[in-house]
Amino acid sequence: MRGITRRTVLTVTAGAVTAPAVSTAAAAAADTTTSASEGRQAAWRPNPVLRTDLVTRVTPRNNWLVTAVAIQYSHRIDLRGGAIPPSAFQVNATVGGRRTAARTVTRVYSNTAAEVDDRSDPGRPGDRLIVELDPNDSNARAAGTDPLPLDRAYSVRQVADVRTPGGEPVLKAGPFASRNNDIITPVVDDFAAGSFTDSAGFELDFRLYQPEGFVRDPHRRTRYPLVVTLHGGGEVADNNMTQLTANRIAVTFAEPERQRRNPAFVLSPQIPLPRPMDGPDGTDWTDAKVQAALIELIDTFVSEHARSVDTDRLYVVGLSSGGRGIYSLLAKRPEVFAAALPTAGWGDAAAMERIRHIPMWADHSVDDPVVPYREGRFGKPGTWTLMNALETAGAPVSRGEWANGLPKAQFEARSRELLRQARAARSHVLFTSYTPGTTPVNPHFAWAQTYENDVVIDWLFEQSR
Repeated sequence: MRGITRRTVLTVTAGAVTAPAVSTAAAAAADTTTSASEGRQAAWRPNPVLRTDLVTRVTPRNNWLVTAVAIQYSHRIDLRGGAIPPSAFQVNATVGGRRTAARTVTRVYSNTAAEVDDRSDPGRPGDRLIVELDPNDSNARAAGTDPLPLDRAYSVRQVADVRTPGGEPVLKAGPFASRNNDIITPVVDDFAAGSFTDSAGFELDFRLYQPEGFVRDPHRRTRYPLVVTLHGGGEVADNNMTQLTANRIAVTFAEPERQRRNPAFVLSPQIPLPRPMDGPDGTDWTDAKVQAALIELIDTFVSEHARSVDTDRLYVVGLSSGGRGIYSLLAKRPEVFAAALPTAGWGDAAAMERIRHIPMWADHSVDDPVVPYREGRFGKPGTWTLMNALETAGAPVSRGEWANGLPKAQFEARSRELLRQARAARSHVLFTSYTPGTTPVNPHFAWAQTYENDVVIDWLFEQSR
């Protein structure tokens, strides 16, 4: 099941009929302009707006943001090499019940699809106009604890005429503002939504990404890895969405480039409300009811896809309480998973003996105030202490420490060097610590770089039981 967003038609403010285009003969005559430089007349061609969509993006540190508005016109837009100034469009947003406030327009260009073009010289002639917005705007967010109500929350109005460099008319400004109905979130929209009720009657919602090769031919005998993602405590909810949009723990594995390199199933369950807590450290994924349902969900998914899942390449990744869930899950099922990526987690030191054989790349900020690096939570130690316990149990741990705010190239260079050391030492457990004061936004958010790190993700997919 793909493309789960709602597809609806354009609505405009003040009950306007269609779009900011004038189509009567008298109006067309009134819109005729004279180009003195060329000594000829050029008439505005009506080009009605068909629909307006918000384009959103899941970012590493700032969660889920509205990054553009995509306007679809009835006819192709050709700027003849010209550029549209950002001042030609005004965009306003009413988000989360707050008053309407302007968004900052940064770039405007035509395109063939409702998608942002990240190139320095973006766009191509097409029937869409992409109005990019500043992600640092205070009202750029698409979600709080739950997705914000964004239907018809944005209005966009063209306030200046658009012409080619030669003065030919392309799009005429008008008095009407169009409002969005649809919300497009690349990659997230490719996850199917589902639910699973276990044998005890406990229900877990989940999202599932299915590799393109499997979708094209489910009967083909091709086996794909399975990546199970365990979200943090902040994503415990009933929306079956924020486990994908609050951070990039799941999205990174479904990105087109990553799927081209490592096609895989991505299974992303969500813990429901009211928050299950069984005992002082029954934290989310270690709650008895939740963990039993999680294990049964994984087993059932693998059984139902026996022809298509590579059971030697099951991976589990998680952050914060999801990291706690990893250490507990691995100890309960030490024969199932090929590798794990626990970030900012905590767990039972005594359980490390049972998982010493499992390849693992853990990371944690030294100055984490939410899950302390050494002490952990609820009397269960943090990552530093767990890595020591793994070494005591006989698993050599390769350790590195650097700043979490390094540019991607430098960050990956440090990761590559740590991996080189691990291979030289025949170590299958790696541990990255982040120097105090270097993790942006909040020291607990150590995972912002983890899932952007191609060295770590490549390493994960290399592991096999």
